[in-house]
Amino acid sequence: MAILVIHGGAGGDGPWLGKTPLDPGRIDCMKQVLKVVGRRLESGEIDCLEAVTLAVEMLEDEPLFNAGQGSVIGEDGSITMDASIMRGLDKAAGSVINVTKLRHPIRAANFILQRGWPVMLNSSAADDFGILSGVEQVSQDWLKTELRQGQWNQWKQSKLNPGTTDEDDSVLDHDLEGRVSTEFSDEGMGTVGAVALDSNGNLAAATSTGGMTGKPVGRVGDTPIIGAGTWSDDTIAVSCTGVGEAYIRTCAAHSLATSYHSSGKLTESADKVLDDVAPLGGRGGLIAVTSHGQLTMPFQTRLMYRGYWDNYNIKVGIGPEFEP
Repeated sequence: MAILVIHGGAGGDGPWLGKTPLDPGRIDCMKQVLKVVGRRLESGEIDCLEAVTLAVEMLEDEPLFNAGQGSVIGEDGSITMDASIMRGLDKAAGSVINVTKLRHPIRAANFILQRGWPVMLNSSAADDFGILSGVEQVSQDWLKTELRQGQWNQWKQSKLNPGTTDEDDSVLDHDLEGRVSTEFSDEGMGTVGAVALDSNGNLAAATSTGGMTGKPVGRVGDTPIIGAGTWSDDTIAVSCTGVGEAYIRTCAAHSLATSYHSSGKLTESADKVLDDVAPLGGRGGLIAVTSHGQLTMPFQTRLMYRGYWDNYNIKVGIGPEFEP
């Protein structure tokens, strides 16, 4: 038995409005990730750690998601990216924070995990380590897309207008997309992640993001923080997506693991975590898989890009229902 679950971010308030013009591209990407990586995981060619790394790398390469190429742009006009990964068997972990030159931040996090110490590297040190370890170096121009530049331009104009509120400062890029001009409008792009159970019963989790449009210089969300955005032990693997500060304040990913350990109820434990982050402005979702082969993908927003491979069965969804 092998299971792979992925997400491409959650966001938006109100009822599901249906797919946008860019959604078919995202759906195709998710299906390709699940097909390619799921088959290799099922066959035993790769283990859970490599599966979540490859899955997230493929999502980082899709410019329509907010990770790798296509990451959102911060207040200073630059892209900084975070990623983390964790192996459940021995709780080995790796994390990179505010990298600016790496095509695949998640692979750099994987290399840190493999080295064993330290767990986290930040900024230029993380970039240098990744490049020396073999991660492809790319330019800021390569990372930026026309869509993200358009979002940032409109965000900056909005910031300069009188009457801008603190609430506008901290919106998810998904919500901002609903307010940008038609040329750049599209809902629901975000953080990417993967969790996997391999045929040996081992678990792993990985998460990668470009953060928030207009985020302040130096800001760190939940994605690179082990226990907040990513967690895996020998019974459960978790990857979160949402407003990072709330997930940090509740140690959301680890909180889910703790609740599941004590109750044995995956769905109820996952819903409780989302209920806990919601009052703190933590709208979002998560994915999780257990060593018993249970999986869950709850979200409390308008949508969450998500999908899974389970015994050669592939399902993907955006809104409340899965695609036919």
